Amino acid sequence: MKESQHSPLPSRIASLVHAHFDALPVRSKPTVHPDGSREWIPLTGIVIVRGENTPSEKLTCVAIATGAKCLPASQIPNCKGLVLHDSHAEILALRAFNYWLLNECHGVFACEQQTRSPPSPDISHSKQTTSPYVRRRNQGRRSGSGPPFEIQPDIKVYMYGTCAPCGDASMELCMASQEDATPWEMTPRQDQDKQESSIASTPSSDQLLKGRGHFSLLGIVRRKPARGDAESTLSKSCSDKLALRQVSSLLSYETSLLVAPTENAYLAGLILPEKEISRVGCERCFGKTGRMRNLRGRVWRGPDDEERDGFRFRPFDVLSVPSEQVEALWPFAKPDPSTSLPPTDSDSQPPKSSSKRSKPGTVSAVWAVGPSLSVPSNSLIDDNGRKFLPSLCKSPTGLFETIVNGVKQGNRALTPLARGASRLSRAKMWGLLRDILKPVTVEDELREAMHDSDSLLLLLPLANLVSAETYNEFKHPRLDVESVKWRQAAIRDAKEALQGWSPNIGDEAWGLEVLIDPKKRKR
Repeated sequence: MKESQHSPLPSRIASLVHAHFDALPVRSKPTVHPDGSREWIPLTGIVIVRGENTPSEKLTCVAIATGAKCLPASQIPNCKGLVLHDSHAEILALRAFNYWLLNECHGVFACEQQTRSPPSPDISHSKQTTSPYVRRRNQGRRSGSGPPFEIQPDIKVYMYGTCAPCGDASMELCMASQEDATPWEMTPRQDQDKQESSIASTPSSDQLLKGRGHFSLLGIVRRKPARGDAESTLSKSCSDKLALRQVSSLLSYETSLLVAPTENAYLAGLILPEKEISRVGCERCFGKTGRMRNLRGRVWRGPDDEERDGFRFRPFDVLSVPSEQVEALWPFAKPDPSTSLPPTDSDSQPPKSSSKRSKPGTVSAVWAVGPSLSVPSNSLIDDNGRKFLPSLCKSPTGLFETIVNGVKQGNRALTPLARGASRLSRAKMWGLLRDILKPVTVEDELREAMHDSDSLLLLLPLANLVSAETYNEFKHPRLDVESVKWRQAAIRDAKEALQGWSPNIGDEAWGLEVLIDPKKRKR
């Protein structure tokens, strides 16, 4: 659907995301059965807007994802960094966004290296020498004081989703959809305060509330929702993870080592269909006066950082798209049992409820745009799906995967191997960062870079950090990396504000050797 530049920005963003999904291969989409029933699944897209509200405004869809599954807690210790814990659409889209951003930084590094070195056969040369999305930070900063890059200042990042994020932001919607519309009896305020205080002070897997349970308790951390007979998970709801990102930024741990948490590294807006928005729930979950209100005005940054830098609570806007527009664009929405129409006369057969026949899709699709600058060729073609889908909607593919049970389709999650791991998995993302920083650890490269002492001193600690023996040491380094220290402090305080955050631990005691499959090690 092509929309006029005069259409509201949320509508144009929604149409752009759907156009990208529609162009995906059939195998990446939910199944439509012979009887007409179809699987349902949420869709999420990340769109970058350059020059918003200017004549040169440009929208770029950088990531899309579908998904509604996550791993049970019992499977986490077997993952070894090769299996995605959480395959909800919002989380996959965020991981794909960070994968794209890491590759964008990789392109800048490669371009800079190209200007200092003789031509390399691994680099496809291009006239473009700067990225429209990231840039080097102010060279006047103290050497070694933080990440080397920042997102271009004319950029805003938006997330679009076809349904409300699970968890606290959608609790009112869940209550309204119950067969018994009688309001729930609310726990007295003083008792609720005691319950929430207990949950916040002593979080455990038993106290972490299920996704749809205990409707009387609002404003607290919840697990991903699941069937009542399903094995429990410790993956936090999308509402909680998005709320945390209002403090930690959109940047993952790996990306935060290269990109500074400036204002436009945070989500500018979450776009949802009108009927998927509870203003009360969203304000409580995400708003300035909601559950994170005590973090207002706080800043986590180093003494040498600029005023605009640093982690802080930056609530995003919740924007709406007409539900009719989304219904026309998205045939894979979860059926609403309340929309079944009664028979028109006594002889008519009652309609079969499509909601009874419709099940959530088990296949997740992930796509990310390719970097704007050329990067070493083996990084582009190393099993990232580009050979199968070179481009999407005239945008070059940087990543294309079909995921089932946290691994690439056709592989087993119970016995994970590197060849089956998503490029978005913990191990592959860590490995990508290692590949980006690898030239810095080579002696010849260090000699060539000595003329740029600021750049060198910024990257050396990162190169040492990436060479950690285990993922736990990588995430919690002994090295005094200032940007890591302030990020950890911001996340710790944000989790305290989000009552009842229980860690999903058990997948940290492995190193990058997991990226070498056993058969390859024997050779």
